[in-house]
Amino acid sequence: MTDTSSAPAVLAGDESDNTVTLRGRVSSPPTERELPSGAVITTFRLTVPRARTTMTAGSRQSSDWVDCVAWSGRSRRSVGGWQVDDRVELTGALRRRFFRVGEGPSTRLEVEVLSARRVKGEASR
Repeated sequence: MTDTSSAPAVLAGDESDNTVTLRGRVSSPPTERELPSGAVITTFRLTVPRARTTMTAGSRQSSDWVDCVAWSGRSRRSVGGWQVDDRVELTGALRRRFFRVGEGPSTRLEVEVLSARRVKGEASR
């Protein structure tokens, strides 16, 4: 018998899931800005501890950073008061955003924040 207790759930049919949950430390202050489209967003960077895996076993790096963006009014209010070094947890979705910089196209992979909260008394690395 094979132990599948840690295996990801198998999705039936064409179901898919793009849910990301991160817990880490705010490493750049939330910054609100208006896009050329008129949308207002709040961006920040989250540093998360790097777990030891086969890929990371030879690395000295102990953390990774993730660009995050809050689009909805509710998520912008949730992250707007955060400070650098706050310990936080967020749930969101991975998004590849395309935009123009000068004359050329550019792209960014980021986490769209759907819900977020400060985490009291828990440390990340």
